[in-house]
This record gives sequence, C-alpha cells and structure tokens, in this order.
Amino acid sequence: MPRAATEWRMTENSVPADLPDLETALRTTGAVREFTDRPVTRAEVARILDVARFAPSGGNQQPWHVVSVEDPEVRRGLGALTVATAKEYVALGRAGQRPFGLFDHGRWPGPGDVDLEAARAGDLGVPAFEQLADAPVLLAVLVDLTKLAAMDAELDRHGVVAGASIYPFCRDLLLAARLIGLGGVLTTFAVRREPEALAQLDAPEGWALAALIALGEPAHRPTRLRRHPVPEFATLDRFTGPPLQP
Repeated sequence: MPRAATEWRMTENSVPADLPDLETALRTTGAVREFTDRPVTRAEVARILDVARFAPSGGNQQPWHVVSVEDPEVRRGLGALTVATAKEYVALGRAGQRPFGLFDHGRWPGPGDVDLEAARAGDLGVPAFEQLADAPVLLAVLVDLTKLAAMDAELDRHGVVAGASIYPFCRDLLLAARLIGLGGVLTTFAVRREPEALAQLDAPEGWALAALIALGEPAHRPTRLRRHPVPEFATLDRFTGPPLQP
C-alpha cells in the first residue's frame, strides 16, 4: 500500500503511553471548549477519522461527509452563524426557558416574549462560543438525507430517530480524538442557519449539516463529569417501575 495511505495509521510505536482504556475514555471524554496553541496536523485529523469511520449507522449506509475547515473566511462565516444562535440560546435561557425545548407536545412553540432579533444584535459574552472558529481543528459533519431512515417520520412530534445514523459517528470522533490526547466539543448551533452554512461549505442539494466539531489540545482536561446516577434514569419493566439497582 502506498506510504501516503498508511503513514498516519496507528502503529505500535505511535500509541501514546497513557492511552486510556475504553471505560476511562467513556467516563472522561467531556466537552472541551478551550484549547492550547498547539497545532493539530492533517495526519492527526485523518487518523481520528480513520478510527471514527467504524461507527454504526442504519443499514451501514455511512451517510457522513466531513469537511475539515481551514479557510479563515469559511471559519469566520461558520463562527458567526454559531454565535448568532448562541445569543438566542442565552437569551431564551435567561428568560427561564429551555432554549429551543420541545415542550409543546414534542415541538418547539417559539420564543414567546423573547426578542430574538434584539438578542442577536447584543453582545454574547461567552468566549467559548465566540472563539469556536479559532480552534486548531474545525470539522463540519454533513449527512446525506437520502441515506437516513426516520422511523418516527409520521409521529406528531419533532423527529429524533434519523440522528441515530450520524451522531454515533460524531461521538466516535470525539473519542478518537481523546485517544491521541486531544479534546473537543460538538455544537449544533449553526444548524439553525443551515442554508447559509451549507452555502459556505459548497454542499450539494440533499445534504444537511449535523454538527460542527472543534478539536485541539485541551487547555484544561475534564476530570470529573457531572452525570445522573443510574437509578435516577433507569427503571424496571415500565417507566414508572422501580429504579434499576445494582
């Protein structure tokens, strides 16, 4: 096999000495939004994708396409779309809402009394979102809509099932980055302005934006993630059944 096709594949000598076991990686791969100045090479990005491509998808359709965004102008454009939605998100949260929450029979009822236009015109004041486009790596994860199966397409609520064929891949991207000492965060804020985002990425018709993923060397590594204990979200036999205990 040509060297160009193999030079970034994992070899015995390239495995980091502190490579975490699977359970440790699952328990410690939290959202990382602040990065050091260390650059991430294209070879490292390719290696991450080489691991993540084994993620499951419905019918093994592998409906993803990843754009590694290096062009500063495209980065700025995607960053601006992200910040615009982040401003709306913060404004809705300050008003006591679950931002864009599906609390009206499984659909978002709209902003209510919150002026989203005014929110977008104001300052965000959240550096983590404002600096997203400056991350060492910015990946746009697109999905081919024709390869998705939406089993909930006819239910009277917002659809969620089709994401099962793309978001495991996104999660595996973050886990693969963790394996080589990097960290990252997945954000869907730019999806709210998808037509503009797809135009900047020169994406063809029939594709959707699933997420933007920022990667880099963490400025601070998450060590303790806050998650609900199992008995708080798992029950026996029915939703109203007793908590699942060890």
